[in-house]
Amino acid sequence: MQQPVRACVKIGGFGGQGVVLASIILGRAAILDGKYSTQVASYGSESRGGECQAEVIISKDPIGYPHADRVHTLIVMSEPALSKYLGDLLPGGTLLADPDMVKILPDRKDINILKIVAAKTADTLGRRIVENMVMLGALQAWTKIISEESLFTAVREYVPTQTVEINVRAAREGMKMTSRIRRTR
Repeated sequence: MQQPVRACVKIGGFGGQGVVLASIILGRAAILDGKYSTQVASYGSESRGGECQAEVIISKDPIGYPHADRVHTLIVMSEPALSKYLGDLLPGGTLLADPDMVKILPDRKDINILKIVAAKTADTLGRRIVENMVMLGALQAWTKIISEESLFTAVREYVPTQTVEINVRAAREGMKMTSRIRRTR
C-alpha cells in the first residue's frame, strides 16, 4: 500500500486511557520516518475520567496549520468520543473502535470500521493502560502512515523504561488484529 501524502488522525477517549501519549508517539514516529508532524490535544478539567482528544497531522510536506477540521482516521475509546467526533471523519476514512467500550457502532457505509478489542487485550497483557498501544499498532498495520520500526522507537522514547516491553507487545497485538480483518476497499 502506498503511503498517503497527508494523514489526519483524531484519537478520542477518557483521560487516563493514554490518548495524549498515543498522539505524541504517533507524531514522533512520523518524524522518525522523515515526515512532518503536528500534534495538539485537549481534555476536560478532570485529569482522569473526563473527555480527552488529540489530533495528529502527518505530511510529506510542511504543515501550515496544526488543527484538522476533518480527519482520515478516527480512533475512539469511549461512547462520548464516538458521538462527538464521528462527524469529523471524512468519507472513505477509517474508524477504529473498541467494541467493548463503544457498544453501538455507526451505520455509515462510506467508511471502514475496524473493531479493535483494545481494552480486553490490554487486560490480558496485565495493564489496561496499554490499550492505547493496541490501537496504535492497529493504526500502523492498517494505514501504514508510520513504519513499525519508527512506532517501536517512539514507544521506547516516551514510555517509562520498565514498561517498554509491555507497550511494544500491546502494539504488536494491535497489528495482529488488523491482519485478521478483511479490507472492504
